Amino acid sequence: MVAILKPYKLVSREFHPHDTVIDVRGKKIGGRHFALIAGPCSIETEDQVMTAARAVKSAGGSMLRGGAFKPRSSPYAFQGLGLDGLKMMAAARDETGLPIVTELLDPRDLEGLLAYADVVQIGARNMQNFQLLSEVGRCAKPVLLKRGLSATIEEWLMAAEYILKEGNREVILCERGIRTFETATRNTFDVSAVPVVQLACHLPVIVDPSHATGRRDLVLPLSLAGIAAGANGVLVEMHPNPELALCDGPQSLSPVAFAEYSGRARELVEWTGKEIS
Repeated sequence: MVAILKPYKLVSREFHPHDTVIDVRGKKIGGRHFALIAGPCSIETEDQVMTAARAVKSAGGSMLRGGAFKPRSSPYAFQGLGLDGLKMMAAARDETGLPIVTELLDPRDLEGLLAYADVVQIGARNMQNFQLLSEVGRCAKPVLLKRGLSATIEEWLMAAEYILKEGNREVILCERGIRTFETATRNTFDVSAVPVVQLACHLPVIVDPSHATGRRDLVLPLSLAGIAAGANGVLVEMHPNPELALCDGPQSLSPVAFAEYSGRARELVEWTGKEIS
């Protein structure tokens, strides 16, 4: 019996030395498997999500992301379509076969969300919502856990520990930038977090360059940086018409731009020895 000295036990490589590989409807992430996850920040209409899903599928994407419940800084901003948005995403999955990644904000919505989602996302603002973490820890769906805005890597891994402690061992960690003194970008993308976490932890680590920067012109270079650093996937915002998006249009790629982005990302993924599921 080996004593695990780190404060996070179950996520530690001391406990589980081999990479965890998570299978989401046949799409794998972790180890040598890379996931290209893309879609709109918010689900707005049936046509919007279906067009986005077809574009993600055409460009070789692995999963479809989209928000039905949206945490917004302003109480007057668009808050999402809720259950209706989830139903639209499910229809897009039925046509394209792309698994759904969507965010949970409130434990009261968990049962309804689980009926449609394939991966439950816990956003940066809720990384230390311990009641919410424990709730998803008791569900039988993979969880995508974003790093908090000002969280240290240890705090991030401790948040993941809350989920694993409840029995759910399928957690994907997402670096999405942290708040610093720099104002050139929305957040500061901590690319060093990728190898640091992978040395300490067996869970898959992906990057979200869209939220890290808030600028679509920086999505590709930071994606490439994350891939080169060893990330197991990217989470990218893509909208059929970014100029009309109800949420995060300035950081969203158009379908044409996403197809070009996917090609560049795929080349580097293959160079690193990984394969896109």
